[in-house]
Amino acid sequence: MNYNSNGLQFCVCTKYSDNMVKAKKYRKISNVPNSSLFRPFGGKVKHIDEIVLNIDEFEALRLGEVYNLKQKEAAKRMWISQSTFNRLISSARRKIANAIVNGKTIRIEGKR
Repeated sequence: MNYNSNGLQFCVCTKYSDNMVKAKKYRKISNVPNSSLFRPFGGKVKHIDEIVLNIDEFEALRLGEVYNLKQKEAAKRMWISQSTFNRLISSARRKIANAIVNGKTIRIEGKR
């Protein structure tokens, strides 16, 4: 892990095709969650479906919803564009809504 005075950084690499890889982008993650797994309470279910929330989606949700930052400011803090921030927070909201409505487990994953 690469730590600096501004928080934790990690690298995201996107693959375009079998032989093309997009350049690595660093996103600043300032807060790592205390818990990485959230399950519905009650019921005797043997297997509960799971939804994976990436650490960058978690950070976007934290900045946008908990700290109520504007997208432009939150994107700046994560070192990403506003459109990327919008995609991350929209994806996080969909995943969390799906988990709550359908009683699924939420797992937060990513390099920490």
